[in-house]
Amino acid sequence: MNPTAALIVELCDGTRTREQILGTVEPLLEANGPASCKAWLDQAVAQGLLQSGVPASTREPWTASDLHNLATQLRYQDRVLAAFICQQRASELAPEDPQQWYALAELSHIVGRRDEARAAYERYHQAHPEDVEVQHLLNGLRDEPPPQRASDQYIEQLYSGFASFYDDNMCDDLDYRAPDLLNAALRTALAARDELSVLELGCGTGLFGQLVRPWARRLVGIDLSAAMVERALQRGIYDSLETAEITAWLARQPSQHYDVIAICDTLIYFADLRQVLHSAAGHLAPEGILGFTVEHGTTFPFRLSDSGRFTHHRDHLFDVAQEAGLPIISQATEVLRYEYGEAVVGFVTVLGSPHGTRTAPQRNGTLESARVATIGRSGDPLAIVSRPL
Repeated sequence: MNPTAALIVELCDGTRTREQILGTVEPLLEANGPASCKAWLDQAVAQGLLQSGVPASTREPWTASDLHNLATQLRYQDRVLAAFICQQRASELAPEDPQQWYALAELSHIVGRRDEARAAYERYHQAHPEDVEVQHLLNGLRDEPPPQRASDQYIEQLYSGFASFYDDNMCDDLDYRAPDLLNAALRTALAARDELSVLELGCGTGLFGQLVRPWARRLVGIDLSAAMVERALQRGIYDSLETAEITAWLARQPSQHYDVIAICDTLIYFADLRQVLHSAAGHLAPEGILGFTVEHGTTFPFRLSDSGRFTHHRDHLFDVAQEAGLPIISQATEVLRYEYGEAVVGFVTVLGSPHGTRTAPQRNGTLESARVATIGRSGDPLAIVSRPL
């Protein structure tokens, strides 16, 4: 919140009228400032953030519970700055309540106050050290060396609560595009081929699998979260579903080969992609393809972001593919979804089989596709290739 808005909030303590408040801040405002302030005060009163006509000596003081409930209401109305102010005060009034600090940490993250998010999560985690989800988030917020991948316990805790509303949240609220983008990239690479054996690593609730089913002869889904697998099972689209950690599953299936291996928004929980892609390469049939999405990162080779997801530098993708002998068929930079109103940009990549006849491009080589502008070392232009919003 900007300083003027913060000052208005401080002045609304029940001792001043609307005119007195506006008179105090007017010298700080630009030409259209007073009208904007009046509109903001009217809206705050209408939403219950401020009370009008109640003298300071007679009004009931706000309790931590009152402020927390109001913050929750405002958050779901997308009034996150007002929610943050209310929750900040609630945490001050009830410093021994860890749930107040957890709520403050989430709102601090949403409004971009990284240091306050870290401090609030620290306060919560002192009371709940068993919370592996918060521990994982703190790894990123503390700028500590990241783990090689998100722990099994973190994934299980995260998605056990998320599974029941995952589809609605991702598709309706976040404009989730990754499944459609990856499916389109795979179909382009496959040309007219269909009736294929497909392995989906990190199948989730089956959002991607339902797109694959029409052209798959056999569809196998693997996911670590039992709750997500249960949702996928209800779709009735998989020939086989299993709850397992994907690298362990790949190691247990040395003789299984697939025409297509798809990994949609699963590698965001892995640091070095060698641990997945090198193992997966051994499971591709001759002339098979491997497609995946990751979030774009500017730190080489990868970074654990404050969201708890890993971002990957495009040079890391190139290096891992080259080492595994996986020729890059296509790569595009796309908007995968939105988070807090901001675009989450990532890479949609399709690789060929190490057993096939495709030739891997040189690092600065040219591919016969208009959608592979990301191939090459750092310093090349990075352009978002996306469908119209």
